[in-house]
Amino acid sequence: MKKVELLSPAGNMETLICAINNGADAIYVGGKLFSARAYADNFSMDELKEAVKYCHLYGVKLYVTANTVIFENEIEGFLNYMKFLYEIDVDAVIMQDLGMINLVRKMIPDLEIHASTQINCHNDNSLCLLYDMGVTRAVLAREMSYDEIKSLKCPIEKEIFIHGALCVSYSGQCLFSSLNGGRSGNRGSCSGPCRLPYKLYDEKSEIKTNGKYLLSTKELCSVNNIKKILDLNISSLKIEGRMKSPEYVGYVTKVYRRLIDEYYLGENPTITEEEMYNLLTLFNRKFTQGYLFNDDIYNITTPNHLGSPLGKVIKVNDNKIYIKLSHDLFQEDGIRFCESYKGMIVNKLYDENGKLVNHINKGNIAIVDNKVGLKSKDKVNKTISKDLISMINKVNTKKIPISFKLKALVNHPLELSINDGINKITQKSIILDRAKNKTMTKEEIYSKLNKLGSTPFYLDKCDIELENVFIPMSYLNELRRQVCAQLISKRSECNKKIDFKYKKKIIGKNNDSWSVLVRNEKQLRLYLDKCRIYTEDYNLYLKYKKHNVFYKLPRVMSNFPNYINEKLLVSELGGIYKYSKNNIVIADYPINITNSETVNFLHDLGVIISTISPEIRDFTFEKYCYPTEKIVYGKPDLMILKSFMKDGKYLKNNKENYFPIIHGNYTTILHHQNINIKNCKGRILLLDEKEIHDFI
Repeated sequence: MKKVELLSPAGNMETLICAINNGADAIYVGGKLFSARAYADNFSMDELKEAVKYCHLYGVKLYVTANTVIFENEIEGFLNYMKFLYEIDVDAVIMQDLGMINLVRKMIPDLEIHASTQINCHNDNSLCLLYDMGVTRAVLAREMSYDEIKSLKCPIEKEIFIHGALCVSYSGQCLFSSLNGGRSGNRGSCSGPCRLPYKLYDEKSEIKTNGKYLLSTKELCSVNNIKKILDLNISSLKIEGRMKSPEYVGYVTKVYRRLIDEYYLGENPTITEEEMYNLLTLFNRKFTQGYLFNDDIYNITTPNHLGSPLGKVIKVNDNKIYIKLSHDLFQEDGIRFCESYKGMIVNKLYDENGKLVNHINKGNIAIVDNKVGLKSKDKVNKTISKDLISMINKVNTKKIPISFKLKALVNHPLELSINDGINKITQKSIILDRAKNKTMTKEEIYSKLNKLGSTPFYLDKCDIELENVFIPMSYLNELRRQVCAQLISKRSECNKKIDFKYKKKIIGKNNDSWSVLVRNEKQLRLYLDKCRIYTEDYNLYLKYKKHNVFYKLPRVMSNFPNYINEKLLVSELGGIYKYSKNNIVIADYPINITNSETVNFLHDLGVIISTISPEIRDFTFEKYCYPTEKIVYGKPDLMILKSFMKDGKYLKNNKENYFPIIHGNYTTILHHQNINIKNCKGRILLLDEKEIHDFI
């Protein structure tokens, strides 16, 4: 059985080193370009080079995220970036944009590509499409259940998230931030509208809820299910957190490293009470086992870090707060009062006699200054642990096991070989003379060879072939330094080069027509034979299919009926793969079509028209591609949720905007206002009778 990969995030070099020292098999990072975490520190070009060399030195893989959608004017820059990543020997690039995946596979065929979770792979057909493209791994949608993953047959490598923040929407299927403020999640700059307060409404009035953060999710935590997950034979287990601290990434990596190793030793991997407490302290919005195990993912009471239970306030006045501790408290810890949500750093800590101390054990009473104006007794959580951070930072630097073989024979060169299990390097030095006095012992030679100091190695085995010779210590030390330096260079060397030229062709097969997405038969009949019509109602489609009517397939699909010679509007990759050769297929905008290369790739698969993403306003690239369609009027989908409050009809934000909600097998949240592009043919999205307009 191939051992699963533990994949950790890093937003900077310090975090990368911390992840490696705590047992990560691979690291994923973002550069300054095309990364879906635009507000992480991210790595400059020089830092990426350093990161690759450092990871490879320690036998760790490095993946670089280039998982945004790419605009037309960025294609050449993107390809140059891919060339750079290939030539510095990154192990894989994580990508979202279909057109760029197809293009990179043609122009840099040896560059390994992993499909980002932004592609929204949630069925076998979508995986098969990527596999046929030459993608080696796909990050599965976090909405997939255990049984759905277990049933997958495509031989592509599969990767899943096991810990960290969740998106409430299917990844890559959220336009909320983009269309409400211009910060696109598909471009790496999501503003986090799901962490803001909302009110829920039916047709007439507000629906009371137990919290106001109705779209806010808990944190994924899989420590209690790690055996079941490993039984799935997934290729890679991924920790979320490129914007998290080195201490967070290091400790989470350490915990999962231990659990995974225990599994492969045949033990029952079990989280300890201390480890769970530390995970809660580092960061949580409450933990969930996620959709993988059909757990509730929502925490609508707060979008903030909650911390771990610390104790209870037993007395409070204007100056001091008295806390009965259930866990230890240290000076400089962070605490939060649960009901008031007030938080503070404990700069001064007093025991129950009023004496300044730096630590109070659980079971005792701690006194802190009332810096936050607390008025009532409250439960207290710890949100920052100085002691935990100090403990995490004491982890030793990772060392690589090596073996030495020394030959010290009379009238032969002094010869030293170093071996790391993959590479072997041998160096020779002076011809050795027979010793006139006492010869060196093997123990003395071993002691000298074991002085590996600041090198990344530790001596695991040492084979010494020794005759009665005189060995100058300076030569032995120099040999040791030489072979170590050469092995370091060998483990991190890269000599890749590639050249290519990119040239676009003018195709200009424009689609100059109207279409309408209708919601009912009344709307359909109004536009019948006036334009192309899309309907989500399969019975309506069957009734009017002899006309220019298309059936709009669901955006999330697990079952694929055997449609042949039908007219279909397809919103996800599985449907494209399944239906594009034997049906008339139009690709819908949730596929995130933002450049001519994606349009042309879909056309090569059999798609007759591709719908451009609503994030695009410059349509000049249409001259380089096959027919396209654009949304010119109506409320596009902002989010697709696997589950949500079924009684809601609208969400209202603090700007008094109302977002319509459509329930079904999944929940769709629509934009609060209509897109309205003047003097341009394309698609009209109808919601109800009030939305019927005389565009046609």
